[in-house]
Amino acid sequence: MALEHLDWTLVRSFLAVLDAGSLMGAARALKAQQPTLSRQIAALEAQLGAPLFERTGRGVVPTALALTLADGARRMADGADAMALALAGQQSDTAGTVRITTSAVAATWLLPPLLAELQQAEPQIQVELVASNALTNLLRREADIAVRMVRPAQGSLVAKKLGEIDIVPAAHERYVARAGTPREPADLLRHRLIGFDRDDGIRRGFAALGFEVPREAFALRTDDQVAYGQLVAAGAGIGFVTRYCIAAWPGVKPLLPALKLPTLPCWLAVHREIRGNARVRRVYDFLAEALPPAFAASRSR
Repeated sequence: MALEHLDWTLVRSFLAVLDAGSLMGAARALKAQQPTLSRQIAALEAQLGAPLFERTGRGVVPTALALTLADGARRMADGADAMALALAGQQSDTAGTVRITTSAVAATWLLPPLLAELQQAEPQIQVELVASNALTNLLRREADIAVRMVRPAQGSLVAKKLGEIDIVPAAHERYVARAGTPREPADLLRHRLIGFDRDDGIRRGFAALGFEVPREAFALRTDDQVAYGQLVAAGAGIGFVTRYCIAAWPGVKPLLPALKLPTLPCWLAVHREIRGNARVRRVYDFLAEALPPAFAASRSR
């Protein structure tokens, strides 16, 4: 039987299991019940007359037939995605849901006040905010709009650069009152520094300034960006944060104003097909207008 003649629901379940490596993981990805997914895989195997997966204690292993069918199944998925995007792009009603994805830091401290403004201006638009550092796939409608600090690579996306985000050393005034104010970059090495755990970005930043700083020089370390910010806000030491966060942390002040650290670009991205959707277009235009002033305002604090 040709794959194109199969029930798309069964094929979608097959791809989810193939990508997740387990029925449980696929059920989570599709927000479905695992028994339902198991029945759908069994139905597809019955239609094909051969097994697609071998069950193991840790999940499933695709058979040779499953691997052979994978490319065709993905072409079906791409076609279904393209159809969904085309249909969504034709919608003229602004009422409904728009899904926005951005980093955990931006979702926690940058977008909330702006989305509150959006809700006042457009109460008929519902927003789903996806706080994730993963580059969510706009092509598969995992989100409608992305606010990212890297330029999206997919050619079918429309990306607009909104500005540069400042990174600054900062600390709570309680910490500075105890430990003193650093006057030059070398002074930082005599303070309690908040760093990353496995990410070596801050250490590379020190190296660019001419300082080889060992991992142990950071008294507190975490790769969770929100926890990192909370440590700075709690007065645990000096950290390196996006400047816009400081407004949300009473008592936290930027340090070393003469120190110019590399900035982060901010990109707003949307799929070119869905840009014609009135609802998505309204949210896209709102963010494109509201985010640059938010970055500029943070520099005046």
